[in-house]
Amino acid sequence: MERLQKIMAHAGIASRRECEKMIEAGQVKVNGRTAKLGDKADPAVDKIVVQGTPLNPQAQKLVYIALNKPKGILSSTEDELGAGRKTVRDLIPLPGRLYPVGRLDKQSEGLILMTNDGDLAHKLTHPRYGHKKMYRVTLDGRLDRESLERWRNGVYLDGRKTAPAQITILQQDQNYTLLEIVMREGRKRQIRRIASMLGYPVKQLVREKIGPLSLGKLRSGDWRYLTASEVKILRETVSKGGKRTGKKRYKKRKK
Repeated sequence: MERLQKIMAHAGIASRRECEKMIEAGQVKVNGRTAKLGDKADPAVDKIVVQGTPLNPQAQKLVYIALNKPKGILSSTEDELGAGRKTVRDLIPLPGRLYPVGRLDKQSEGLILMTNDGDLAHKLTHPRYGHKKMYRVTLDGRLDRESLERWRNGVYLDGRKTAPAQITILQQDQNYTLLEIVMREGRKRQIRRIASMLGYPVKQLVREKIGPLSLGKLRSGDWRYLTASEVKILRETVSKGGKRTGKKRYKKRKK
C-alpha cells in the first residue's frame, strides 16, 4: 500500500504536489469512493480513477529530458494568464504529459529537466532533499568584497534568512561581475532579488547544473533525452539525499 499521490506521480499523471491538489479537489476516486489526502491504495488491486480516467501505472513509459531554456520562455506547461506566451512544453514536440523540474523565471536561461516521473521530480525540487544547483550569473557593476560576503553568508528575504551559498568570482571589471553560484535552496527569483538588494542587478542568469545533471554543450532551445546512466545517477542522488536530509535528529537526554 502506498499513498495515492505517490502512485499517481509514479504513473506520470503530474508532480506529487499537483497530484495532491487533484485529490484535495475531489478529482480522484478509489474503488468508486472519492479519495481524500492521506489515503493509501494498491494499484495492482484497487481501481483508481483520475478525472474520470482509470489509472494504469504501467501504461506510460517514463521519459527524462534535459532542456536548455532560452530567455523569454515560461518554465511551465501552459501560460496561466492565457496570453499565449510560449512555454518549455512548446519546445518539446512529444505526446503525453511532461512537466518541468526546477523552474526558472522568464528572463533566466539554462537547464531544466522535463519528465513524467512525478516521484523523481518531487525529490529533486522539495527543500527537504536540498540538492545543489549551479548558476552562472552576470551582474551589472563590480561586486565589492563586503557584498560578496553578505551574499555568501545569507541575507534576509521576506523575514527569513537565506542559506549560505558557494559564490566564486570568475571575471570582473568596473562594468560587470561574472559569478558561479552553487546553492541548495531556491526561493522565487532568489538570485535576482538578492543581487538587486545589494545594488548589482542581474544582467544574465544561466543554470548549468541540477544535482549531478549538467547542461554541457546543449544549445539554447535544444533538448535531449537523458542517458540510462544519467537517470540511474539521478535516482541514486535523490535516494541518498532523502536519507541524508530527511532524518530527524534527536538529542540524547541526560539521565
